[in-house]
Amino acid sequence: MTQPSQRDLVAQYFDGFRASDHPAVLATLTDDVEWVIHGARTTRGKAEFDSEIENPDFTGSPTLDVHQTYEDGPVVIVVGEGRGTSVAHGPFHFAFSDLFTFRDNLIVRVDSYLVPLP
Repeated sequence: MTQPSQRDLVAQYFDGFRASDHPAVLATLTDDVEWVIHGARTTRGKAEFDSEIENPDFTGSPTLDVHQTYEDGPVVIVVGEGRGTSVAHGPFHFAFSDLFTFRDNLIVRVDSYLVPLP
C-alpha cells in the first residue's frame, strides 16, 4: 500500500479542521509536532494540538478555502482564506498562509500566518 502524499496529508488536515475531526487531523502529525501561530502562540505536542482543533474561544468549525498549494521537498505551503466565529467577538474573516514541514511523511511543524480581513 502506498503512503499518502504530503499534499494528501495536508488536504486531510484541512478537511479534519473543517469537520472538527480530531482523529483525522492528529493522524497527519508527529508526536512532537509544533504549531507556531506567529504573533499569537506556540503549541507543542499532539495533546496541545488536539485542544486547538476545537478551541473553546471559538464556536463551530471554521470555513477554510484553499487558494494555492506549493510543494518543495519536505515543505508544503498553503494560502487561502477562512471564516470563523469567536466567542468574544463574533464572526471574523481572515487570510492565511500555512507552511507545513514534514518528517517521515508526517507533519512535524506548522507555521501559520494570519491576517484579519474586513
